[in-house]
Amino acid sequence: MSKRPNKSSSSGEGSALSPGIAHIPLLNILSDTDRLRMLRELSETRYGKDEYIFREGDPTEYFHIVKEGVVKCVKSSPGGKECTLKMLMPGDLFCCDAAAFDGACHPGTARPMGDVSVLRMRKTAYFDLLRRSPAAALEVIKYLGARLNEAQEKAKLLALDRTDQRLAALLLDLAERSGVQDPQGIRLAVRVTRQDMADMIGTTTETAIRIMSRFKKDRLVTGTASRLVIRDLARLKTFASA
Repeated sequence: MSKRPNKSSSSGEGSALSPGIAHIPLLNILSDTDRLRMLRELSETRYGKDEYIFREGDPTEYFHIVKEGVVKCVKSSPGGKECTLKMLMPGDLFCCDAAAFDGACHPGTARPMGDVSVLRMRKTAYFDLLRRSPAAALEVIKYLGARLNEAQEKAKLLALDRTDQRLAALLLDLAERSGVQDPQGIRLAVRVTRQDMADMIGTTTETAIRIMSRFKKDRLVTGTASRLVIRDLARLKTFASA
């Protein structure tokens, strides 16, 4: 499947946001004038599972926002092995932000997990918006601060928590960001493989498989990568913080 770029249809008349982009925090805090300016600068591109949004080493020309679907950020080893760093959900801004601000190339790769729709805006237009709008600049500072807190929290988990606690915490995070109600509990709307789980908590795939088998035996979770359900959210929270 090839990329299908087009100017976003979200820049309609007036200042109301269409349902497809109403969940994007940055757009919601802008003034009507700045919001319309930004919508005119946004273009929408659709990607398939086997495509790349950008690759490690590419120049940082755009800021990206997930509109639909899930995107994963990966890092490659010198031998070509990929490690999943995080998953991005609808509304998430991404571009390897520090690299974009200092003019460096992308330090990682962004790949779709299935069909996705991504909004993008040229870096020059984005910086111009931040200069004009203190509210938008403050929102970006808050966003980058949250990203820094996430990185610090992940470093703490990797250093101090047991592997099974790290996996429980990851499942809780995915449930909070993508969970939908299911007769059996909370179903993850994102497909996450055991390899993805292992990468994101810093362990081997074999260890992730063993822990997930134990979680299933203890009736904390059920299902497969394509349909994973958390059956007992309260017990999983208790386990993660024990």
